[in-house]
Amino acid sequence: MFTSEKGLYVAHAPQGGISICGRMANRHGLIAGATGTGKTVSLQVLAETFSQAGVPCFMADMKGDLSGISQTGRLSGFIEKRCAEFGLDTSALQFEGCPVRFYDVYGEQGHPMRSTISRMGPQLLSRLLGLNDTQAGVLNIVFRIADDRRLLLIDLKDLRAMLDYVSRHAKQYVSTYGNIAPQSVGAIQRALLELENQGADKFFAEPDFDIQDLLQCEGGKGVMNVLAADKLMLNPKLYSTFLLWLLSELYTQLPEVGDRDLPKLVFFFDEAHMLFADTSRALVEKIEQVVRLIRSKGVGVYFVTQSPSDIPENILGQLGNRVQHALRAFTPKDRKTVRAAAETFRPNPAFQTEEALMSLGTGEALVSFLDEQGAPTMVERAKMLFPLSQIGAVTEGQRADIIRSSAIYGRYDKAIDRESAFEQLMAEAEAALQQAEAAEQQAKAEAEQAKAEKAKAKKRSGGKTIFAAVVGAVVASLSRSLGTAVANSLTGKKKKSASSTAKSAAEKAIGSASRTAINSLTRSVLGNLIK
Repeated sequence: MFTSEKGLYVAHAPQGGISICGRMANRHGLIAGATGTGKTVSLQVLAETFSQAGVPCFMADMKGDLSGISQTGRLSGFIEKRCAEFGLDTSALQFEGCPVRFYDVYGEQGHPMRSTISRMGPQLLSRLLGLNDTQAGVLNIVFRIADDRRLLLIDLKDLRAMLDYVSRHAKQYVSTYGNIAPQSVGAIQRALLELENQGADKFFAEPDFDIQDLLQCEGGKGVMNVLAADKLMLNPKLYSTFLLWLLSELYTQLPEVGDRDLPKLVFFFDEAHMLFADTSRALVEKIEQVVRLIRSKGVGVYFVTQSPSDIPENILGQLGNRVQHALRAFTPKDRKTVRAAAETFRPNPAFQTEEALMSLGTGEALVSFLDEQGAPTMVERAKMLFPLSQIGAVTEGQRADIIRSSAIYGRYDKAIDRESAFEQLMAEAEAALQQAEAAEQQAKAEAEQAKAEKAKAKKRSGGKTIFAAVVGAVVASLSRSLGTAVANSLTGKKKKSASSTAKSAAEKAIGSASRTAINSLTRSVLGNLIK
């Protein structure tokens, strides 16, 4: 339904067809309305029209309904009625599906989409973890130390190991990088545990996703990249950070192109209120910044939600192309919301915008797109076109066939766990442990050797003592004998001559001392043999 003269034909008013200006399609947009008013079908119509024009799209599919864009639609009574209202010939309709690639962060309903911790970076990761300034500073230090030591941070276990390492060696780094408080490290570890419980361990891994795979065309049509988000939406923090990471990667890698005739890529975020639910102010500011700047890269972002009030005002002000389905006003607060939504449109004198918002039927919408100069057109009450692809979810078998036939099948499906910070730090710890054990064994061996040498020295010292004792005993005995002989000679108690008596006493003393020495030596030798 693409026409080069009018742009992208997506709706029909009493005055004729309404189209999105291709050059302004990258100025972002909003599809809003209460439950059951036709938002998802409008999203499918816009995405299908972009695909036919050769513009690839990315869609977060919350309920599985958008998977039907891959299948051929069929004529129905509703479509016949619409064709009669729009003046279209039903025989000229060409029902067909769009080329589709299914993705899933958890790898269950499509090709896995992964990123590494390093690629996510400390700033975005700090916002994801909800860290304060001090904790974010510590995380920056951890990334810097890992970079300086050439340690790869790929998955959550790498980051945990790095945090533990930095905490244990904090004194070593404090003079270079600053204070590393154990309390901050503990807070980061707890936040990582919470993130892992949301399934982030499936997202942080390799091979990491190549953004260029989102910018593909097949058969002249833009590929519809459909993210299965029914499980992801249950973890809003991971959901919002994943989408922000995706936009940030596009902004970083794509060149500046300005306003092209058609966008390079269009994002559709279904159930956009989930993107901002329980989201920190810092993360909202980052989303606002990316949305503001990414249009210059040729990327359009379209938020799909129930009420415009679900979108922060600073972001809402960036959404120039709008499709507003019916709103309900059951309470004073609802009435205020309707009034605020009506005031965002350029008034049309043909009807009251506020009243029209509450009386629109299913498939009807108030539509206002940007013109060639970038100014919003006057709001029109229109009926959205119908998709030429299937409305509703595909079967599991159809999904599996599309995944297997994809051009990127097998590229991301198997996770790779190569050597990174965790393995390197574990190897260092193991080497340090082995070194400590070797040092302990060496110290023990040296102690045993010293003990043995001391025992030998003691034995040598003991032999010398015995010899000295023997000599001393001989000399003492001889002295006593000589003394006795001399005394006897002087007192006349013996009739033998002094010399004879002294000689006899000396011989006797020497014999006694010799026996004493021999007995002592014998006892010492026997004692040593026994020991």
